[in-house]
This record gives sequence, C-alpha cells and structure tokens, in this order.
Amino acid sequence: MTDVTSSKSARRPHHWRHDLIELAALFTAVVVADSIAKTIAKGPDGPYLLIFSAIALIATATFHTWWARRHSHAPPAGHTGGRSTPVPTRPVSTTRPPGETVLWRMRTTVDDTPGSLAALCGALAGLGVDILTLQTHPLTDGTVDEFLLRAPAGLPAGELAREIAAAGGRDTWTERADAHDLVDTPTRVLGLATRTALDAAELPLALRRLLGRCTLHSVPAVSLTGRPTGEQAPVEGVLEETVMKLRDPSGGTLLIERPHLPFTPTEFARARALVELDARLGPRVPRSRDVLTLPAGNEITVRRADQRDLRAARALHDRCSPRTLALRYHGPVGDADRYLDHLLSPRFGRTLAVQTASGRLVALGHLLWDGDETEVALLVEDDWQRRGIGSELLGRLVAMAEEAGCASVYAVTQASNTGMVAAMRALNLPLDYQIEEGTLVITARLAGAPRRTERPHEQARQTER
Repeated sequence: MTDVTSSKSARRPHHWRHDLIELAALFTAVVVADSIAKTIAKGPDGPYLLIFSAIALIATATFHTWWARRHSHAPPAGHTGGRSTPVPTRPVSTTRPPGETVLWRMRTTVDDTPGSLAALCGALAGLGVDILTLQTHPLTDGTVDEFLLRAPAGLPAGELAREIAAAGGRDTWTERADAHDLVDTPTRVLGLATRTALDAAELPLALRRLLGRCTLHSVPAVSLTGRPTGEQAPVEGVLEETVMKLRDPSGGTLLIERPHLPFTPTEFARARALVELDARLGPRVPRSRDVLTLPAGNEITVRRADQRDLRAARALHDRCSPRTLALRYHGPVGDADRYLDHLLSPRFGRTLAVQTASGRLVALGHLLWDGDETEVALLVEDDWQRRGIGSELLGRLVAMAEEAGCASVYAVTQASNTGMVAAMRALNLPLDYQIEEGTLVITARLAGAPRRTERPHEQARQTER
C-alpha cells in the first residue's frame, strides 16, 4: 500500500575509482607536505608553522566529513516517502491488539484520485486490521475496492463501516469470510473454469461462487407447453446494476440477481467468460459409473444423466403407476412428461440415473438449483421400490449438495409418502418439517453434517472413469 525502500538499496553507490582517486590525492599531498616541511623547517618559525598547518588540515577534514554526511542522508526536496497524501487523522497502531481475529470481506467505492486508497489503508491500520488481499474494479465515476481483511474479533462491523466512511469510502458492504476466501482470485477463477469444463452442471455453481451471495435463474426460451417465452438475452449480455443477463448456451437466458450489491463491469466480464467457455465445450457430463449390489442380489448401475436420456426417462414414466407419478410431480399425471426435458438439463441441476444390467432405466434422482436453495427429488419404478434404491440415490444427491457448498436441501412430497420420509430420516441429518394441506416439505441442514458411511451392500465397483 506504501512504497518501502530498504536501507540497503538506499545507500549511495560505492565505486572503486573513488577510492583510487582519494589514495592518489593523499599520496600527492604527502609528497607536497614533505617538500614544504623541509623548506620551512630550516627557518626560525618552522616547527610552529608545521603544527598550525596540521591543526588547520584536521579541522578542514572534520568539517568536510560532517557536511558530506549531513547532505547525503537528507531526502530530496518535495520527497514524501511514496505517500501522496498526509497520514490519516486517526493514529496508526503499531501493535496488534491481543485476542482472537476473524476474516471479513469488505467492498467500498472511492473517488479515483491520488491518495484515496492510502486513506483507506490508514483507517484500517488504525483499527488494527490487516489487509490480506485487495482487488480494484474501475468504474466511470470512481473505483470499487474489494478487501479480504483479518480484524480483531471484537471489532463491530458498524465501527468498521464508520471509519471507512470517514476515510472517503461510500456504499460500503461487509460480510464475514472463511478460509476458502484466502485463495487468490486468479487461482479461484481458474478452478471454477476447470470444474465448468468438466461438467456442464457446474456453470450455475461456478457463477454463484464467482459472484458471491446471489440468485441465479435459468429462463428457457420455450415454456413447458412449447410456447416461446420471449426470453433471449443479447449475445454480449446485459448489465443493469444489480441484475445481470447472459445468453444461455442451451437456449434462453441466465438471470443473475444480487440486490444487496451492484455488479461491477469486471464481475460481468468474468461471468460472461465462464458462459462463453460453457458454450464452446457443448453438452458434457462425467462418465463415471458405479455398479452396486442390492440386498436382494440385483446389480444396478448408478451414473449421471442428461437430456440424451430423455427417451429412456419417458419409457420409465410409461411403466410407473399414476400414484407413483402423482407422488413425484404433485400434479396432473398427464403433464409429467413435460417436466423431463427441464429436469434432465444440467442448467437446472444434476441428475442421477439407475439402470439394470439389461440397460433399462428404473430410477431417477434430481438435485435442482432452485434460486439460492436446493431441492432433491426421486422417482423409482414401482417394481423396484422398497429395495434401497431411493436411499442410495438420496445419499448421493446430498453428498453432491455438500460438495457444491449448499447449506441445506429440501424435498417436497405428500404426508402419505412414507418411503420418502423414511429416506430423509435415514440421512441422520437435522430435519425441519412443514406441512400444509397434505403437502410436506422436509428440509435437511447440511452444515456440519457427518460423513455418510457406506453399508456393506453399497460397495461399488468403479467401471468407468
């Protein structure tokens, strides 16, 4: 934040030529002095003149040394040690207050003038706050500075905001951070790009992690009834302060909202780059397959599914009873097929499929990104129910949600669906129940959840990676 010059680099350069010239001058002076001394010593006042000359020479040398040292250490006129503004009015603490510290993310807007950043840094130093990382987002009428801070645990967010405002910051926003935020921005963006390249379902999660606390909706170009919705963002996208619209490579619009904090042009450019990467790579899902043996002795394969499995998923619907479909979709059975294209799209979440040794699809499990929440849903063919398939799928979906950083997942079902209720309870997670007119919403909190242990019949043989 300030320019620091070490004492080593501040020393004046030392050249061997200077030493050689001084040695020659000294040698010449000795010869001249010896000649003069021989001439003067023969006179009556010779010894007194020699003593006076020696005293004058010593005094002159001492004055020259003092004068040279004084002017060689003085800074040039107008030098301020790299600071373009005076030291902030608040006294800067030289020692950290003892006690526990916490991490904060802070964003504030300052005028794009020399010294504005130095004033912020001085205010933070006065509070005993360390600056761990700093990003700048240029705007047309200023600069947005985003900090990762290590602050004393007893420092209130309100006091931090007041001091920043006094130092020239405006529209200040603070949020508690954790150890994951210690990763520098280029490394984090490269990691998100890698995950997006491997799995098309990662794009919504990557955008959330890139932009922080925001809500993301994928608005298709065609409704479930087949009618155009009129939603199609321009190729270059649209940025409207707290709303960002990007063209979805699979059709429609990606709508990103963050009401508490406007987006910057830098964030918009990063999000657009991730979407362009997804568009260039096209449809893709991991090719992993797990072969499991159920307690009854049947072998099943669990794998990722996408819209290429649409025909097999419709055949699964045809084999399911109206009651099974009604428990899953909570509406008219005839509309069930309309949801499949939406559910199998990686833009809306992740889907797991269960198929038998003959290749028949007998179950589907969905992990759906619902705004800033996450929903889990299961559909198991009637002949394959009560065999542990639902519990297996649900456990894997919850593990995916934990990996994605979700704080909770919820399932919407009916109070009479005892199988789904039992599967949720088998997760051994804290559950919240809400029931209204026969519709049951079960929410499982994942924060601090214990690792799921495999049962003997769940030992998987990895056949494709």
